[in-house]
Amino acid sequence: MNLTVIVLFLIIVLATLIITYYAAKRTQTTGDFYTAGGGLTGWQNGLAIAGDYLSAASFLGIAGAIALYGFDGFFYSIGFLIAYLVVMFLVAEPLRNLGKYTIADMINARFDAKKVRGAAALSTITIVIFYMIAQLVGAGALIQLLFGIDYWIAVLIVGVMMTIYVLFGGMTATSWVQIIKAVLLMIGTLIIAFLVFQRFDFNIMHMFSEVKTATSHGADYLNPGLQYTVPLDTISLMLALVLGTAGLPHILMRFFTVKNAKMARTSVVTATWVVGIFYILTVFLGFGAAAFVGESQILAANPAGNMAAPLLAEALGGDFLFSFVSAVAFATILAVVAGLVLSGASAFAHDIYGQIIKKGKASDRQQMLAARYASLGVSVFSILLALMAQTMNVAFLVSLAFCVAASANLPVILYTIYWRRFNTTGAITAMFLGLLSALILVSMSPNVFSPTEGAAIFVGDPIFPLTNPAIISVPLGFIGGYLGTILSKDQDIERYAEVKVRANTGYRGS
Repeated sequence: MNLTVIVLFLIIVLATLIITYYAAKRTQTTGDFYTAGGGLTGWQNGLAIAGDYLSAASFLGIAGAIALYGFDGFFYSIGFLIAYLVVMFLVAEPLRNLGKYTIADMINARFDAKKVRGAAALSTITIVIFYMIAQLVGAGALIQLLFGIDYWIAVLIVGVMMTIYVLFGGMTATSWVQIIKAVLLMIGTLIIAFLVFQRFDFNIMHMFSEVKTATSHGADYLNPGLQYTVPLDTISLMLALVLGTAGLPHILMRFFTVKNAKMARTSVVTATWVVGIFYILTVFLGFGAAAFVGESQILAANPAGNMAAPLLAEALGGDFLFSFVSAVAFATILAVVAGLVLSGASAFAHDIYGQIIKKGKASDRQQMLAARYASLGVSVFSILLALMAQTMNVAFLVSLAFCVAASANLPVILYTIYWRRFNTTGAITAMFLGLLSALILVSMSPNVFSPTEGAAIFVGDPIFPLTNPAIISVPLGFIGGYLGTILSKDQDIERYAEVKVRANTGYRGS
């Protein structure tokens, strides 16, 4: 680890701690803790959403996937980008108008039932745990590679930092860490993309022509089929990515940090621009790494290709750019895991403790204490799981988290907003059928069982052939919601009329 890396690393740590110090002074109530008091502007929240969404998997993983597999690597960029159209057009505004702190609050606006809130909290916690394990294990491995320190030390550094942000600064500190990360990430990506484009004489056709001969795949590099050889599996993965974002609790929670639906829409528009530009630029990162770093060097540094972007930065800009990109990768990891801790803690402290155990009668002080204890508990539990999972291949957990979000959360969110007949039985059936089908199918998939030792968690033949079960579990979630509703007699048309007005106008009555 060179001196520049250490200095940039310390600057980021110091800057985020100063932010947390000032945020802690402003975090006095549960509203401050969970939603920054609803005081963020649209563009601030948009940048924070982008910072929360663009994980290390996006920055390092997609650049590496494009460098190694060309068009197939770009599939992830397409899926993540299109996903925001679903959020923008179907979910953002009604969610902001109906909810308060969590997804369960939004659903509870229509169904005042503990079992629905409990099911929503369970789904949120499941998604957060899967996403968090993948992020922390990935963070440990990447920081180990970038900074040359032991895995357990890397996990502890990230774990302690995310705990400090959330425990003391709540959503305010988390949001500003995410905003800074988004800005740094875009600056780093734009600089590398510019340098790559310059090497190709600012000519797109020249770039595409050159990469055809840059890898061992030849002209096939620009065609689909190098990485994803089973079309049904590719469709299933894309379904999880496109629909899952609209059900991810740590992303949806961000819409409660602005004061009205107009700012929620501005947030999505800002986030979509930032996320869209970033994913387009991943083509330059991937192609640049393939052409100027080389397939063999990328694979030698990391078999999954995760070092492609830092190596490209080093090849184009020397030690300083490499150090800057490494520091940005560290900030990227911190921003995402902090958002996940906050989301998991809100499900425990607000939904389960505050609304189910205390029946909504907990004082503000009790809620704040519960939120902080829950944050600490989620952090410690996640760190322990990440330390135990060091040698496991957990990369599939990110796409599984998207799959669970699309299967269990999205059907209930859409039915709650748009289906008049939808009822409590339908909501519970949709959530449990979507959640359980995704978990059961993935437990029998090639991610868990493989005849090749070391390729999955267990050695054996998979019973379910697809790596991502979204193509089955997402329809099951919607079908469960439909059948649960029409096979039970409950319905409250008047309540739906109130919810519809509130979802479209934000009017909450007297």
